[in-house]
Amino acid sequence: MPFSVSWHTLLDEAEELPSDATLITPLSHKRFRITDTQEHRVIIECQESSDSRPLQREQFETLYRRIQERNSRFELDRIPADAEPYAAVLTLHPRFEIDEEAGVIIETEEPSATHVVDDEESRTEDRAEPDAGVYSDAFLLIDALERHDSTNLTELDTNALVNLYTLLSDVQREANDLRQDIADILLNRIHHDRPVHAQFGSVQRTARRSKSLRDEEEVLAALEDAGIDRERVLGVDPDKVDDALDVTELRESDVYEITETEYVRKAEVDEEVKETRLQGLKDRLAASESEEATELRAEIEDLEARIEDLTGFDTGTEYYTQSGADP
Repeated sequence: MPFSVSWHTLLDEAEELPSDATLITPLSHKRFRITDTQEHRVIIECQESSDSRPLQREQFETLYRRIQERNSRFELDRIPADAEPYAAVLTLHPRFEIDEEAGVIIETEEPSATHVVDDEESRTEDRAEPDAGVYSDAFLLIDALERHDSTNLTELDTNALVNLYTLLSDVQREANDLRQDIADILLNRIHHDRPVHAQFGSVQRTARRSKSLRDEEEVLAALEDAGIDRERVLGVDPDKVDDALDVTELRESDVYEITETEYVRKAEVDEEVKETRLQGLKDRLAASESEEATELRAEIEDLEARIEDLTGFDTGTEYYTQSGADP
């Protein structure tokens, strides 16, 4: 594909950005915004300094060629520091992305799911059972929910409630672990603060600010230099109070307001019973040849196809490729 096609696709993507969208350079993590797009350059503004600078088409083409020359993978540390914005902007193109963990910018064979609808073959191919704990636990939970009316929990017997609670706890734990693993990978791939959309939703890179006090003497010295008397900020240290309780006859209730909250927690899980039940469900599903099961599978496939049609769209590049029309 000639660079001119990729260049105009990149310009189109940049023009569609919200005016307040922020991009992030892959190594130094400096933030900047695109303020204008022109035929031969992209104008950016750095957030730290508010300085404006043009990113020239020729430099984008050079980076584009370097990526192709190195089997569609180019090491980020080979990019000069002042050229990092080129890599960040290039990832707006649907066929380029940064793998920060591997330290490379890569050209993908196909546009991401955000930009293109899966073809019919990929929708209808056989599904394989994933090797993920949350999958099996979710399968068991679905079975339990189908057998018990969760809209009227007070009518369920204790055994059913214990089973539901245990399965919900397992699904929550496994899902959170998997969600965090996915989040870590996404953080290395998303280098701007605009939402990245997919079929079922979107994610967005953001930052959370936290703080902790420096060394006590350093804090007190800084406050005293600013005219704040140390007595105004000194308070009761819970750790020191606990130490004092250990060497005195004081009771906790003498110095603490104590409240107790009772709750239920999962004590143990019978993995053998879960595995037996799970295998039984799989066997029943595989052996089911009833008309009802066939209709259900057809309904599911039809629903998946409708969801794809409603949530996906073809890029202009794909349209021209399929139709044979000139761009």
